Order: sequence, then structure tokens, then C-alpha cells
Amino acid sequence: MIQAGVLDMPRCVETVEETFRLLGTGDYLMGGPRENEHGMMIWFPEERRFPNMPVAGPDRRFMSMIAYVGGRFNVCGDKWYGSNIENAKRGLPRSILMITLNDPDTGKPLAYMSGNLVSAMRTGAVPGVAAKYLARSGAEVAAILGAGVISKACLKGIAATQKHLKEVRVYDIILEKAESFAREMGERLGLKVVAARSMEEAIAPADLISVATSGHRKARIETAWLKPGTVVILTGAADMDDACYLNCRIVADNWKMHQAWMQDARERENGFETISTWAPSGQLLKLVEEGKKSKEEIVSLGDVVIGRKKARGDDDERIIFVTGGMPVYDVAWAYTV
Repeated sequence: MIQAGVLDMPRCVETVEETFRLLGTGDYLMGGPRENEHGMMIWFPEERRFPNMPVAGPDRRFMSMIAYVGGRFNVCGDKWYGSNIENAKRGLPRSILMITLNDPDTGKPLAYMSGNLVSAMRTGAVPGVAAKYLARSGAEVAAILGAGVISKACLKGIAATQKHLKEVRVYDIILEKAESFAREMGERLGLKVVAARSMEEAIAPADLISVATSGHRKARIETAWLKPGTVVILTGAADMDDACYLNCRIVADNWKMHQAWMQDARERENGFETISTWAPSGQLLKLVEEGKKSKEEIVSLGDVVIGRKKARGDDDERIIFVTGGMPVYDVAWAYTV
């Protein structure tokens, strides 16, 4: 996979941007009767039912994510993975993934591929595309919350599209991780990357904020820390005041998919609480369900990319970009690789 170019971030950003155009025009399919399901997930029970049956935990799930991607790709695929935060104690990645690609007409398998690097790269490319279309012109400072593998990919994606970027501030609850991140990514990207000692220190000067944290506690972002014109990119879930969602412009990677999550939450006991532990849009979905935020106000990035909707009203408008991770990216980038 590496020899085939899976780590080529500029090419990955181009591929993901092309995928957003297909989302905007509708030349794609995902699972379920709504054609926009994130995937089919095994929901583990809260209490053990049988000796070997797993129980629910933070980010603990199995999922099959299927999609058809049109355009030049014209391919079907499936990303299959299991996720468990406890994996780190075993020396394993939190999630372990495989991808299958198939001919959309005959069903013939085209490839069976390792999916971790495909998934990490496309996850990082999405903030790059979002920054290209949502950031105000001349954005110079980025904040990175979480110093893990996905944050490295997100910074690579942002750096690929933000040519005026001068400084990056990274915050992690483990300072040593942030310092190691800063050294590595500063050398790799030729940027000034510094470790912040507090979340506010990272966020306050930032034009772009990328959140890619995981764990038992979500990153708490205070509204007062956000300067005018800031874009908050939620690759991972964050804890923010409801007022922030109500007063900021909301752009989603694909609002139809998030609405499918909302329907799933309605059908399951404590569904909104359950999805809020792992879905970056969980808090937003609850506000929409409670009638506090109108779904008509929410824009999909694909509509912005094809020019159907405006990215922002003015340079002072704060934007929250919510993602969910879609198999269309995995299939498109895996096929390109």
C-alpha cells in the first residue's frame, strides 16, 4: 500500500475533493433505504449477556461501511473494521480495518486491501478540503487538538491547501506527546509547530481548529476562545456550549448521512446519548431533534464545492464543520491507490 502511494496527501486531497463533487451532484450511493447510511454497526449491549459477548464501551464497535462511487471511479467497496479504545494497552491501533473493492456490474472482487492507512489519509484529507472552502482568506494559525495519528493526517491535509499557514499549535493532555508531535510535524512540513500547555493557548489565536481526540472525555472548547472567522473542524467529538452550535454556521460533510444517524438514534433506547460518545455531530443532532436548531440552516460541503451554496457570509462568521467519515472516501482513495 505504501509503495503504491497511499501516503500521498496532495493526491488524496484531490481525490477527496473530487468525491465531494460527486456528493454534491448525487453520483454516489451508500447503504440503507435512505442511501446515506454511515454503515451497518453492531451495537454491543451495556451489560454482558453471555460469557464471551463484548459489552459497550467508548468507541467500541464493529461496522461494515459500503458505498458505490461514480464518476471516474465507478466502483463498489466495503470498509470493515472493529474499534476498541482498550486496544492501545495491547499494542494495537484503536481500529483495525480492511477494504474490499468490487466491480459494480458483476460483483467481481478487484482488490482486498489493508485499510488503516487508507482510512487515516482520507480522514486527514477531509479537513484539507474543508479548510480550502471554509477558511477565511489568509488563514495563518491552526490549532490541533489531540496528538495522535489522525491529527497528523489532518494537519497534512490542512497544510496541503492552506498556503498562508505559518504556525501550528498542538495540544494534548499528555504534554510529551504534543512536544513529540510538534518536532516531527514541524520537520516534516517545514512549519512552526509548537506544543501548547493549555487548550485555550492553542485555540485562542487559531484561524482553523482541528479536533481529532478519542477517549473517555471529549475536548471541552469554550465559545469565548473562538476568535471571529474561526473554523472548527470536528473529526472527533468535542464538548461545546449549545449556544456555540446555535450561533455558528454549521457545515456538514454530508447532512443526509447525519440525518440517517438521527433516525437510528430515534429507534434505539438512549440512542442520542449512545451516538454522542462517538459521533462528532452527536450534540448537534440532539439540538436539531429538540427543535433548537433548524436542519434547514445546515449546509453540506458537497453543495459548497459545486457552487450550489455559499461557504460563509463574511470573514467574521464562525463555522463548525461536522464530519462523520463516509465510505465514499475510503472507496475512492482505495481505488485511486
